[in-house]
Amino acid sequence: MAITLEALAKQVDGAPVGDTTIRLDGAATLELAGPHEITLVDAKEKLHLLQKSEAAAAIVPAGSGPLDRPTIEVADVHAAFTTTIIHFRPPRTTTRCGVSPMASVDSSASLAGDVDIHPFATIGKHVELGKGVVIHSGARIMDGCRIGDDTEVFPNAVLYADTVVGKRCMIHAGAVLGANGFGYKVTGDGYALSAQLGWIEVEDDVEIGANATIDRGTYGPTTIGCGTKIDNLVMIAHNCQIGATNMICSQVGVAGSTSTGSWVVMAGQCGVRDHVHIGEGAVLGARSGVSNNVPSGVTVLGEPAIELRERKLQLAAMSKLPEMRRQLKKMAVRLEAIEQATHQGTVDGDVGGAAEAA
Repeated sequence: MAITLEALAKQVDGAPVGDTTIRLDGAATLELAGPHEITLVDAKEKLHLLQKSEAAAAIVPAGSGPLDRPTIEVADVHAAFTTTIIHFRPPRTTTRCGVSPMASVDSSASLAGDVDIHPFATIGKHVELGKGVVIHSGARIMDGCRIGDDTEVFPNAVLYADTVVGKRCMIHAGAVLGANGFGYKVTGDGYALSAQLGWIEVEDDVEIGANATIDRGTYGPTTIGCGTKIDNLVMIAHNCQIGATNMICSQVGVAGSTSTGSWVVMAGQCGVRDHVHIGEGAVLGARSGVSNNVPSGVTVLGEPAIELRERKLQLAAMSKLPEMRRQLKKMAVRLEAIEQATHQGTVDGDVGGAAEAA
């Protein structure tokens, strides 16, 4: 798979600078690239980092100019480097397997054409699979589920009964869709589970990360809007209505009956309480604790989460607390000295007055 710099530049639609005849046999990041590999620098202000790399060449932003080694100048460094990586490490091709005889498929299931069901997958009663659906080994699709065209369910994911998934979705390994919501009422004997009669509806082009969990609704559906991307280890509780094209990062927890508009971003480890609404285009900063509605277009941060500007002012004030403490101690010392001097002056005045009277 070795290639000359000139040939690679043509593949990535870039302009070669320097020796175009050098041959490259791989691609890696700055820290890992070897003397026969090409690397990337994605911003001109980072070009100085190239000096510490052993890479033979680099893909750099257009207009970077001659550097200490051959380069390829491109308009989009990451797009070009993606093409480069694919050249050296082509994605593994998968062979269509059809319905494996080692899969468990109920006779009542409806399978469209071109479906792949890998060994040891389980398809329950009255399941409907659209065209091009792929169900990997160990995945369990329980009774009454419906999965749209070209959706892929990776190993060991579980879709509880009556889960609905749209077209072109990806459900990664270990994800669980449709488990009971965490809803209980107190009884004399402990806790009684509330009704769990709802289901989940996942719209088209959604990606659900590994080991993410989405609970079924109490009476109706928990919904995930079209184009939303959910990272690994995310928890979405019962009755939530997640809007379109949301970006929900790892370890986010969303409590029950919360709703969001479109284009909402929830950064890593933020938590959202139940029965709140996150407006369109809002951003919840990492580790935010959201306990109230968030208006559209607003960025919040902190616990409790408040608007970003207000939080920055708080953080700036907190950073000055040590210096403010030192200043306060100095002021206390000076104040004590002034009080002592004033007190001594008063005492001396009283003594002098008494002497004159005598």
